[in-house]
Amino acid sequence: LDVASVEKKKLLSIRKGFIDRVSGSVVKDLLDILLQRGVINYNEKGQIQAKQQDRDISEALIDMMLKKGDSACKILIDAFCQLDRYLSSDLKLP
Repeated sequence: LDVASVEKKKLLSIRKGFIDRVSGSVVKDLLDILLQRGVINYNEKGQIQAKQQDRDISEALIDMMLKKGDSACKILIDAFCQLDRYLSSDLKLP
């Protein structure tokens, strides 16, 4: 496993809280932003949305970003902080 970078470490540190608490509508918006920014493609978005439960969808999303590396993690974190200021600050993201 590669040495986790700053953004990856941040994302890993909030992984459980994100999966447990993020809302389905925020995840939907995050997928759209990631698609728009070219971080994921339609196929990957479909794979994530094919999951049955919100929890599985948010887990698939965060794990995919962790695999994609630092810049993908940063884009997800920034978008999440804009979309859900309350939860992101509660999870101690900047």
